[in-house]
Amino acid sequence: MPTHIPRPTRVEAAGSPPKLIDEYIGRVNSNDSAVSIAHMRSPAGWAEPGQTPEFDEYTIVLNGMLRVEHKAGDAIDVRAGQAVITRAGEWIRYSTPEDGGAEYIAVCLPAFSMETVHRDE
Repeated sequence: MPTHIPRPTRVEAAGSPPKLIDEYIGRVNSNDSAVSIAHMRSPAGWAEPGQTPEFDEYTIVLNGMLRVEHKAGDAIDVRAGQAVITRAGEWIRYSTPEDGGAEYIAVCLPAFSMETVHRDE
């Protein structure tokens, strides 16, 4: 039987200034550890610590620009209508440095958890 998700759960975000995370599917809202799907809204100037997660992350930018720093080279600027995939075990750091910030959908496989994100100190 299908599972109806009537609304997301707002979860606390890392980084500053604060961004909004509304989880639709995942450990918090649907008790699902296989995948998490969240709607993110990050203000201009937002940045979070680097991380080396144990999950793949698939991100689609709806509005604005999301910057993805990585150890393999230059940062990737992902703009509205574009996507980026980051792989488990890769060091990455997300930010939204441009005016207007960014709005995006993030899908993590397996689901995001504080125990598996491995953020920098």
